[in-house]
Amino acid sequence: MKILLVNKFLHPNGGSETYIFGLGKTLRKMGHEVQYFGMEHEGRVVGNRVESYTSDMDFHAGGLAKLLYPFKIIYSVEARKKIRKVLQDFEPDVVHLNNINFQITPSVIDEVRAFEKKSGKPLRIVFTAHDYQWVCPNHMMMIPSTGALCFACRGGRFGNCTKNRCIHNSRARSVLGTLEADFYRWRRTYAKVDAVICPSRFMKEKLDTNHLFADKTLVLYNFIPEAVAAAGNVRESAEAAERADDGACHSVQKQLPERYVLYFGRFSEEKGVKTLLKVCKELTEVSFVFAGTGPLLENAAQAENIRNVGFVTGEALHKLIAGAAFSLYPSEWYENCPFSVMESQAYGTPMIASDLGGIPELLQDGVTGELFPAGDAKALYEKIKKLWERPELCAAYRENCKKIKFDTNEEYCGKMIEQAYLPAL
Repeated sequence: MKILLVNKFLHPNGGSETYIFGLGKTLRKMGHEVQYFGMEHEGRVVGNRVESYTSDMDFHAGGLAKLLYPFKIIYSVEARKKIRKVLQDFEPDVVHLNNINFQITPSVIDEVRAFEKKSGKPLRIVFTAHDYQWVCPNHMMMIPSTGALCFACRGGRFGNCTKNRCIHNSRARSVLGTLEADFYRWRRTYAKVDAVICPSRFMKEKLDTNHLFADKTLVLYNFIPEAVAAAGNVRESAEAAERADDGACHSVQKQLPERYVLYFGRFSEEKGVKTLLKVCKELTEVSFVFAGTGPLLENAAQAENIRNVGFVTGEALHKLIAGAAFSLYPSEWYENCPFSVMESQAYGTPMIASDLGGIPELLQDGVTGELFPAGDAKALYEKIKKLWERPELCAAYRENCKKIKFDTNEEYCGKMIEQAYLPAL
């Protein structure tokens, strides 16, 4: 089978890139042909045979290019022309879309169907939803100016995006987001997609409010990163990480207290970091380790009981997770299927996490960790204090974590092929 993976970024940038790189590598191992389409970028690590990509879009740049962005982010003629070359050369059986809005735009869906009609070759279009873009113009179901969670656009009432200035708290940008959403609803573009993969039941519930593809959604939870699985059938991964002793691991380990609570991820408000920092300052008896970066980086440095080890990846991160008494995921937006929640438990480390979105589907409250109401500083305080003062409870949760079975890359791809790729081929 020939599979074209489409994503705006073809360089390491976030969760969707972790997903497509893992997907592509595994599909090739299974004997399938894989190529990629997205933006050109100096850090690009995957691509296609004809070297055809859209122009890199820097929204912080000036000049004429930036003036044209409002038109390009709604419907990209360039993306259609560039993906056409790939389709003609590769002739895929499946086009698997990921994050495409703004930089690539759903215009490529029209081009794929046009190619299918012209070539006479049946072609399957599959979309993995990494956020809520197709039912919410700002993709987060949150009003950024207030932090309030929001369902106002449900059922296609996208004018609420403009009303609430949902995109960067900007009227102009919110108008563009509204226009984009209404444009593709009017054109019925999303109805041309054959299957929509939702990484959580919560995501499926929300996407099912869009009648254009409500009958095409299916739930497939994300796979654990390959590096975790390779460490020894997941259950032994913590021990494997403990044995790792490369330079990066050693450098990080030197900075760690003997016993600590870990937060790893982006330092931003929607991730609940502001609430977490408030709690950290009150729990002076607890040693916290933060790993990551983001707009609240300076705020994290103000608490004496927080040690920030910076952005950490690979074995160093795995060892950091495995060595924690427990980890934290206090997100205050509707998370989908965060790798962090899965990875922590896969390494045998219990977690305290907020009860939003798809998180409760991954973490068993009172079994592998504990949930708390998102944004509730008092509840988070009590949860952290409880687990810090009861190491025996942490130990019980740790043993339960080691029993969890998340899909590996291979298991996930097998299910994806069967449920999303093959039905119409």
